[in-house]
Amino acid sequence: MMFASDNASGAHPAVMAALARANDGPAMPYGNDPATARVEALIREIFEAPRARVLLMSTGTGANALALAGLCPPWGAIYCHDIAHIEVDECNAPEFYTGGAKLSHVDGAQAMIDADALSDRLAGSGRGVVHNAQPGALSITQATERGAIYTPGDVANLAAIARRHGLPVQMDGTRFANAVAATGASPTALSHGAGVDILCLGATKCGTLAAEAVIVFEPEARPDLVWQLELRRKRAGHLYSKMRFVAAQMEAWLDGGLWLDLATHANSMAARLRAGLARAGIEVVSPPGANLTFARLPSGLHRALQDAGAAYYADPVPGDCVEARFVTSWATSEAEVDALLAACIANAA
Repeated sequence: MMFASDNASGAHPAVMAALARANDGPAMPYGNDPATARVEALIREIFEAPRARVLLMSTGTGANALALAGLCPPWGAIYCHDIAHIEVDECNAPEFYTGGAKLSHVDGAQAMIDADALSDRLAGSGRGVVHNAQPGALSITQATERGAIYTPGDVANLAAIARRHGLPVQMDGTRFANAVAATGASPTALSHGAGVDILCLGATKCGTLAAEAVIVFEPEARPDLVWQLELRRKRAGHLYSKMRFVAAQMEAWLDGGLWLDLATHANSMAARLRAGLARAGIEVVSPPGANLTFARLPSGLHRALQDAGAAYYADPVPGDCVEARFVTSWATSEAEVDALLAACIANAA
């Protein structure tokens, strides 16, 4: 009953097979191999972005921090939700990579940036005042840390506000596949079609070993940006000599729509879990959609579930309860979900 994180799952067999094939014979290093070229072409096709440039990375933190460093100067402010992943889970990596840019918080329910709050925040940003951090970039987490999903309209609305204030838009897409699968929207509609400048596309949580892609959709709009990102990636130690092994993972994940099949499964296991918790009389406090489920558990039930071997994260909340976070993955089985639900029912009293 592993529900602690989608990072806990292994790699899909197709990814492992692709790694084995990539290991057969030599290939040019540092991304000058055929697999890396095929991945860039595949991403351009999937996202309907013929001019996009792609930089492969192995961690989501590195991808987010690299992208934001290319968009925001050291004296800038990066606007994000106060529980965005770049704020709560990346150990100041964006600040480090940017050389000191500030993360500036914007409120909103279920970790989604509220459009009115963003407008107000930018209106009072202190642009042009030397004493203030200057507006630098907007960062959107898709799906959010609470499992909520921005629709294409939501993204377009926030991007339009950012544009009015001269800000580029970065999307932390560590669970972008889950958002595409849940909404049925095209990858284009959820990204550059809605105004996103750079997408950090995450595959690690959804079936690969370690593979992420920083996608710059319109590089000609900032002629020096891709070269700057390439230099920053090398300087940070993320330009791997055997990049073909990262590319092989990403290619296998994207080819034939495997990425969406795996995300659809993770989402469906979350839906099964939410429905079962509700039937058991347990309050679910997160929206449907992605593969994260938050529920309020009495402390006694929480202890019983842990004793039964269920793995998940939980924080104390008022009323002698905990708020539990259950994360399903591409590898979560119906049997795992049903075992957790059976343990909930058996110990609910």
